[in-house]
Parts: sequence; structure tokens; C-alpha cells
Amino acid sequence: MIKSLKTIDAGDLNISYFEAGSINSVPVILLHGFPYDIHAFKEVVPLLLESNCRVIVPFLRGYGRTYFLQNDTLRSGQQAALGFDLLKLMDALKINNSILGGYDWGGRAACIVAALYPERCLGLVSCNGYNIQDIMNSSIPANPEIEQKLWYQYFFHSERGRNGLKNQRHEFIKYLWKTWSPSWKFSNEEYDLSANSFENSDFVDIVIHSYRHRFALEKGDLKFDKIEDQLSKQPIISVPSITIDGETDGVTGLSNIKKIKQKFSNHIRHQVLPNVGHNVPQEDPQSFSSAILEIKSMN
Repeated sequence: MIKSLKTIDAGDLNISYFEAGSINSVPVILLHGFPYDIHAFKEVVPLLLESNCRVIVPFLRGYGRTYFLQNDTLRSGQQAALGFDLLKLMDALKINNSILGGYDWGGRAACIVAALYPERCLGLVSCNGYNIQDIMNSSIPANPEIEQKLWYQYFFHSERGRNGLKNQRHEFIKYLWKTWSPSWKFSNEEYDLSANSFENSDFVDIVIHSYRHRFALEKGDLKFDKIEDQLSKQPIISVPSITIDGETDGVTGLSNIKKIKQKFSNHIRHQVLPNVGHNVPQEDPQSFSSAILEIKSMN
């Protein structure tokens, strides 16, 4: 995938992305999470191309070869920035609407565009369910089992956490991969495919800002205030949607089915994948691809 990368100016960024398939085919944009990269979809892409999709897989802000156009732009990792980046990428590529699929940070970007700009989304595949942060209520704790799994987020609230990510990023990320996906036995070669993506000069600043902003510990970029205000209302997602959980997800656990029913007004189904953790498309590319193609069959 790295050998076929393209770049395009979009919003605040020069976005690096992989693209394959006919420009006349149904577009599918796939969005990775933290701490992963576009290689999460390396086995998904061929399956979608076989079914005549136009597949686009961008590096998120702070990852790989995606860079800011201006030095003085706030290195924000807030959720509104991720949704904004996706929208601006679609604008730059002249894509009116697309199937969106992702997980973790990327799934959040997809959920935001699907919720606030449904005319731009043909359908959604969201791992981890409804993935829009409720920042206004971020001080309300979950049960202790969930809180324990979020240790890394609280670690990032401190300068000790920033220094840990900066100076031991690969040890840190490998540990998260292992604990978040206990059934996924990735090789050193698989990790090395993604390793350079975490050497982006903005990676640490964006990650730290993300995990502080979501707990209202740091202010966001002022230009995203309107989007954040809309997201604070926890908008309903009205596009055709499939939600997926990995049964052994070591960070988010299983989705709240009651919340899914409340927040997705055009929900097709929810699927729980056995022996799959947090990195759904890389651990079970067949199931993830099947969900995307199910959405495609409706268009």
C-alpha cells in the first residue's frame, strides 16, 4: 500500500492516502484508529476491489505522511477535527457521498460525518458502536472494570504520559496491540509495516491533545467550536448502518445495545465477532468487508 500512496491538500492538511479501483465505482473510505495505520485494511482492500469498489484509505492527522499545511495550526486531536478532515478529503477528491467504515478514531470520524452530514454518507460500518464522544459528561465514571482499561488515557493526562509516548512509543504501542487484541498474534513484520506511521512529527502532540480534550482538560481549536457544539447534543445517525464489536476487545468492551438502538435510526444489524479484539478489520477482514459490501448492495 505504501508504494501506491497519493497526496492531496484538504483543509488543514496535506493528506497521504491509498487509492485503488475505478473512479466510476462506488467510493468506500476506510479510516484507521489509534494506534494503527492504513495497513489495518491491507486484506480488506482486495476483497472490496473484487466487488468493484473505489477504495480510499487515508492516514489520519499525525500519522504516516499526512502533514499540516501551516506550522501555526493547533495540533488538535479532538473529535471535530477528525470529522472535519474526512469531510475536507471528500471535498478535495470531489466525492459527493461515500460509504464510510472505520474503528476507534477513524470510526469516530465516520460517525461524525454520518451524523452531521448524512447527505455525504451512503452508509456506515462502525466498529465500537456509537463512537461520538460525550465530552460534557466525561467526568461521570464508568464501572471499575472499564475504568481500568482506560489507564492509558489517564496516563496521557500527565507529562509522564507524554514522555512515555514520545520516548517509548513502539514499546507502548505494541503493548496496546497485545492487550487490546489478546487473540491476535501479530508478527514483528506486521508491526514493522505500520511502525514508521508513528514517527510522524505531530503524532505525540495530536495523541496527547486528543486524550486530554475528550475529558475537557484542554481546549480545542476555536474553528471547530460549532461542530463540537453539534456533537455535544449526541446526534442521531440516520444513514444505513452496521455496527461491529470484537468479542475480546480489550479496551472498549462490548457496545451498549440499548444506546445503539437509540442512536442509529436506520440500523441494519449489530455483529459480535468471536476471537476478535479492537482492531477488527485487520483481525477479521472478511467480516468487515462483508459489512461494507452489504451496505454497498443497498445503493
